Amino acid sequence: MKKIILTTFLTLLTCALAIAQDYTTPNTGVTWTLADIAAASPTTITISGSDYTLLGNLTIAENDAVVIDSDITLSIDAAKLITVFGAFTVDSNAVTITALDVNTPYEGFRFEEFSEIDINNATIEYGGGLRVLTETFSIDNCTITNNVSGATTSAVIQLSRGLPQITNNTITLNENPAIGSAANSAVSAYIFNNTIEGNNQSNSNRPQINLGTTLANEPLQIIQNTIIGDPSLDQAGGIAIANFVGGNVNVIIDNNTIRGNRYGITMLGINDSAEITNNIIEDNNIQGDPNLGGSGINLNSSTASNAVVVSGNEIRRNLWGITMQGSASVNLGDDTSNPGGNVFSENGNGGQVYALYNNTANTISAKNNCWIEGQQSTQQQVEDVIFHSVDDPTLGEVTFDPFLCSILGISDNTVENFSFYPNPVKNEINFNNIFSFEKVEIYGIQGSLISSEIISEGQNTLPIKLTSGLYFVNFSKDAQTVTKKMIVE
Repeated sequence: MKKIILTTFLTLLTCALAIAQDYTTPNTGVTWTLADIAAASPTTITISGSDYTLLGNLTIAENDAVVIDSDITLSIDAAKLITVFGAFTVDSNAVTITALDVNTPYEGFRFEEFSEIDINNATIEYGGGLRVLTETFSIDNCTITNNVSGATTSAVIQLSRGLPQITNNTITLNENPAIGSAANSAVSAYIFNNTIEGNNQSNSNRPQINLGTTLANEPLQIIQNTIIGDPSLDQAGGIAIANFVGGNVNVIIDNNTIRGNRYGITMLGINDSAEITNNIIEDNNIQGDPNLGGSGINLNSSTASNAVVVSGNEIRRNLWGITMQGSASVNLGDDTSNPGGNVFSENGNGGQVYALYNNTANTISAKNNCWIEGQQSTQQQVEDVIFHSVDDPTLGEVTFDPFLCSILGISDNTVENFSFYPNPVKNEINFNNIFSFEKVEIYGIQGSLISSEIISEGQNTLPIKLTSGLYFVNFSKDAQTVTKKMIVE
């Protein structure tokens, strides 16, 4: 009898799983939780306490919304897909979205154009990634890990258009790159304060951030991220921005740490406006072949393009410091808007140090940089680490004089620790003027002066009435200055 009962139970369980149904919300303007869907279609979602199981494909219709606003675990059956035409919100303290069996991943998420997506405080793992076809997408303070190819095969977060917001996340150990977009997509994402490590586990020839063209009037912003490679993944680069289709490229790459990848940053094709500033770019040499990669920064364009502004970066121990190819152009420091301030150290291969390799016919302005960190160099010592017209008369000249080994002319290293708060900023900044600065100036990303104020010693409050974006705040007295990045929300 016990054997008959057990056999009957297993048969019923098999039948229950076999009739698991796909479900589409009614498209009547409802805002539902997963519990509401389970009530409407018990064979699609089952519930046990705070554990939810999705057994069929789920589609959120155009006029409907689904909200996850409590701490739950959603386990999704193999190859199942969540498709959103309407709205999808995750807003609780700790939500986990995972595979029912980690050895058989679910298909992932597909966010259709015009859907509205807002995901917070979630762990998304063992699925097929996030295919983002919508302009309205935000993901904040999430962990995205151990995902594979499924809904997207290009990146675990694959973007298509608009101004997506990707902030404060940890993105690690995914089969594909962390963030990507198609070559012909117009995406101006805001990618801020993410930890990105060990992605592109397939070890294909792709970087961890792999983006194409942008919107014409809104910049792609990659700011304050940490991008760390895996020495075993010797094909994976750091950041690549590619324009193969003649579209727009407006980009700000600022204050990131990029370490241990095949290369640091590469830009391919023409740009409208590009700023690479205040980044730490170190040890991007894991492939070990200088003919195939290893640049801290590589700029390559087959046609003439606007100069990429490069300032305030620390570039160390890559196979090359900065490499220029084709008709690419760069401004590494001039007498007007770009203070230079790039620091180079031990970038080289084959026993030769290459801080800058100008393999173009363009003349490069590269003033006020520290070409050999840790010493006050002679002109010949600087000449020895720059490859240009002196080494090959068919190449353009690099104008590197004056050169220095301080940061923005600061003689007292303790001034480097000067800061203000809060940052990001809403309507004011506060600071203690212990260094007796006399003036504070705010500059836009193009180097234009926006405001100038006289300040006093001690505590100061400075009102900020600026549109959202990236700015530079310069504190100065006599010959002593310090410049800090400011993000206005």
